[in-house]
Amino acid sequence: MLNRAAVMHEIETIPEPFFLGEVFDFIAVVKAKAIREGIYTVVASESSLKKDWLCAEEDEVWGDL
Repeated sequence: MLNRAAVMHEIETIPEPFFLGEVFDFIAVVKAKAIREGIYTVVASESSLKKDWLCAEEDEVWGDL
């Protein structure tokens, strides 16, 4: 099973002048993708949850805040 230690070992054996920059760029792309997908999940959830949020009962419960 792949784990952080195995990935770190591979990174540590990369010749710095050649591929380290590419590995860094790839990590940035993967992180950006994770953030983007997280935002898409929030947006997709909003439409299904708003039927529960936008109702008179919710307004009454949260009205004193």
